[in-house]
Amino acid sequence: MTVEDDIQFEIRGKIALVTLNRPKALNALTQEMCVALKAQLEDWDKDKNVAAVVIEGTGEKAFCAGGDIVRLYNEGRAKGDYPYQFYRDEYLVNAAIKHFSKPYIALIDGIVMGGGVGVSVHGSQRIATENTLFAMPETGIGLFPDVGGSYFLPRCPGKLGLYLGLTGARLKAADAVYAGIATAYVPASRLEDLKAALADGATDADAVSQIISDFRKDPGTAPLAEIMGEIDRFFEAESMLALLTGLEEAEGSAFARDTAKLLRKKSPTALRLTFDQLSKGATLDFDDCMRMEFRMVNRVIQGLDFYEGTRATVIDKDQRPLWNPANLEAVGDAEIADYFAPLDGGELY
Repeated sequence: MTVEDDIQFEIRGKIALVTLNRPKALNALTQEMCVALKAQLEDWDKDKNVAAVVIEGTGEKAFCAGGDIVRLYNEGRAKGDYPYQFYRDEYLVNAAIKHFSKPYIALIDGIVMGGGVGVSVHGSQRIATENTLFAMPETGIGLFPDVGGSYFLPRCPGKLGLYLGLTGARLKAADAVYAGIATAYVPASRLEDLKAALADGATDADAVSQIISDFRKDPGTAPLAEIMGEIDRFFEAESMLALLTGLEEAEGSAFARDTAKLLRKKSPTALRLTFDQLSKGATLDFDDCMRMEFRMVNRVIQGLDFYEGTRATVIDKDQRPLWNPANLEAVGDAEIADYFAPLDGGELY
């Protein structure tokens, strides 16, 4: 298939519609799709006939499940340039969405993970449905919550963003709204009507907000609200090791026990990176967050854990990654600092 098949653009009344069209791959992003989307957004930003952009995914399962991880694995193992090119273009389209001057409405009807979060969460409106399933599961494959995770995760309520970034916890609609990942809940059966209303009446940002408000419904009680006290208690730690130790030494908390067990399965290096990344991101602006992430990912794709984690999770699916180092206590401070150092080659921007 060509990039024109994988990502489709259409003008529908007052809106421009983006359709991610790789349903068999859960609409996973390729570098070519990122390049095409960025170029199209730049054109639409200057087009007076386009009042807003709507993005959606094809199929019943996913909005977008992330980047094309199998291609990244194969090209990276072969020492090709594709992973570097992919991440550069993916992060640049994240920035284009963040800085887009018009309403950008993501219809998150299905799975939204990793790269899919990057092409939705930075837009002005993010619509969850009863099919929404959000996660940032990168620490399980030796990566870190990128695509702007260093910006939006620390800005979730309390310590929730750190919890989501470290654990890869999955959220349905009510929790996604509670976390601020989604801005509204609309039943999936109403999405076609919502698009039609936007096509007819999306004259400006205020009109878009009013139309979405007319369609929004109550997503119900967020299960996260019941554990926020424990999340804030245990994730308010000065270091990743202190956080994990606090969980493991807690008495009488099923949450602490289960969370510690989960974290011990993740890449120790990725956990350290994520903890430091989100700590730094809390005080950085968006563009500085993306610069930092590009530095980090350039080092990650030169290392071992990303390929081992992808192998164990996606390729061989044995779920038994052999992390290096094997435990959190063995991850050195100097090693982690190197991930954040300026690049010898070109920075993101």
